[in-house]
Amino acid sequence: MAERGVTLVYGGGRIGLMGVIADSVLANGGRVVGIIPHHLDLREVGHRGASELHVVDSMHVRKHQMFELSDAFAVLPGGMGTLDETFEILTWRQIGLHDKPLILVNLDNYWDPLVDLIHHAIDNGFANRRTLSLFTVVDRVEDIFTAVERQPEPAVPCKPERF
Repeated sequence: MAERGVTLVYGGGRIGLMGVIADSVLANGGRVVGIIPHHLDLREVGHRGASELHVVDSMHVRKHQMFELSDAFAVLPGGMGTLDETFEILTWRQIGLHDKPLILVNLDNYWDPLVDLIHHAIDNGFANRRTLSLFTVVDRVEDIFTAVERQPEPAVPCKPERF
């Protein structure tokens, strides 16, 4: 990211996988913007070394600001918070609030159960086949930029009042 001049926008913690990624981007001269809700700032240990750290009032505000500042979304393996953020951004894309690229980074087949669940929803009539075009799956971190570059430029104007 640093080499390409891409800013990392993330949840603002200095621990866990995303903390490691933020540290790496910073160590290589890149820019990191963290957005963390006040109630998680102490719990997740907000990353005070980030280029910018925004402490916000709620998880909703956090996700909305992360969305507003991002041009694309790369989803690495994660827990409940990652699933929440992924489903929200996927749903926003499905209902036409944006068409920014969404890339699932399927390290060690981590996202296979999610993709299987989406196929299951389609097979049972709860989603249509178009759902599969809302995201791209890559197997390696190195493939994220290529996947984003293959996406068409977003055509949907993203306006905060639409949310």
